[in-house]
Amino acid sequence: MRVFLGITGASGAPYAARLLEALSGAGCEVGIAASAAGVEVLATELYGDASLPRDQVLERFVAGRDGVTVYGVNDYTSPYASGSARVDAYVVCPCSMSTVGTLAAGAMANLIHRAASVALKEGRKLVLVPRETPLSSIHLNGLATLQGAGATILFAAPGFYHGAETIDDLVDFVVARILDQLGVENTLTPRWGQS
Repeated sequence: MRVFLGITGASGAPYAARLLEALSGAGCEVGIAASAAGVEVLATELYGDASLPRDQVLERFVAGRDGVTVYGVNDYTSPYASGSARVDAYVVCPCSMSTVGTLAAGAMANLIHRAASVALKEGRKLVLVPRETPLSSIHLNGLATLQGAGATILFAAPGFYHGAETIDDLVDFVVARILDQLGVENTLTPRWGQS
């Protein structure tokens, strides 16, 4: 399975890290693009230092992961920038409200926007994982527009009914829901009705 993972400037780097781990572990080919704000969030939330250089952050983020390629945020030669490339699914995790607004307006300022727009125009699976709260009517309208265009809106909102005991359990809950939407088998969290 070939998956695009866009990382933008919303809080939620642990979700992106766990998702990458799960996709790579499932044998997926993953192409990554991270916005400048996305890299800052990774640096802050995963490595505790927002001043780390972009290349160092992304190198650490993908270290030890098979089948992963990092693309520049403005690399339009990437296969994910064209509908003619065979791509199975696209995820933006975390997805900032700036990205939601840009996509809902049909605009494209970087590879993440372009890849998501390709997913929508080609009728392919696109999962957006926002974490913002509370939401304004502008945010809600943008999300509704994208859902109407074919995107799956999957908030980074973990459930508690599965007996979570750690933060990792809460992260796994959301990542399992993303993987389910992509059709990637996983056992990250118990299924409803299972103990």
